[in-house]
Amino acid sequence: MRRLRNPQTGCPWDIQQTFHSIAPYTVEEAYEVADAIERNDMKELTEELGDLLFQVVFHAQMAEEQGLFGFEDIVTAISEKLIRRHPHVFGDANIISAEEQTNAWEEHKARERRQKDHHSVLAGIAKSLPGLTRAAKLQKRAAKVGFDWEKITPIFDKLAEEADELKAELVQNATWDRIEDEIGDMLFTVVNIARHAQIDPELAIRRANAKFEARFQMVEKAVAEAGENLADLNIDRLEAYWIQAKRNEND
Repeated sequence: MRRLRNPQTGCPWDIQQTFHSIAPYTVEEAYEVADAIERNDMKELTEELGDLLFQVVFHAQMAEEQGLFGFEDIVTAISEKLIRRHPHVFGDANIISAEEQTNAWEEHKARERRQKDHHSVLAGIAKSLPGLTRAAKLQKRAAKVGFDWEKITPIFDKLAEEADELKAELVQNATWDRIEDEIGDMLFTVVNIARHAQIDPELAIRRANAKFEARFQMVEKAVAEAGENLADLNIDRLEAYWIQAKRNEND
């Protein structure tokens, strides 16, 4: 990485990069790791983990050039954090179950936030996280201090309420801002339902995306085999193909 960033002999593209310009690639590589895991492609996972590690090395090199920190500091920081948050392994604490460990982990994180003068229970949740993931984390943090639905059933009533509010805004030809706000409220409520059902909303929507993609490609194939043009079909014909694709999938 030092050779790639060398001002005299390095790669022009690598030399020009900054923390901000590289950040989107870091996020992209993390998603590609997750994608390889979902597809259970261990060969590709090996490559994607290497790409993600390269991003860490890239950031470390840029930081070292500015006298901020180096790769060794990153390793030291995570090592110290793991030791600090696992007193039952590296200390004398007695933790038996995974649930106890999760609670202890959250307590350690809360203590660290307070030490950093982050007094809000919501502090430290990265704003750059995917929206559904961040919503779940915000809700989980709030739930830690009792701000939560006791049961899942009333959340469905809340979802219906949000749907009615969105429908009213659409009927009234409300502004784009108002409609976006109501759709956001609906999505936030759906995340609450997912959280109470112990479902990761981000994984759920990725699964739904994959299912839609597979079914639509089945429709495309069936339409082509029938000698028809997808763009020429009305919604009723497309729906018939879609239903058949679902049946074939279940079979």
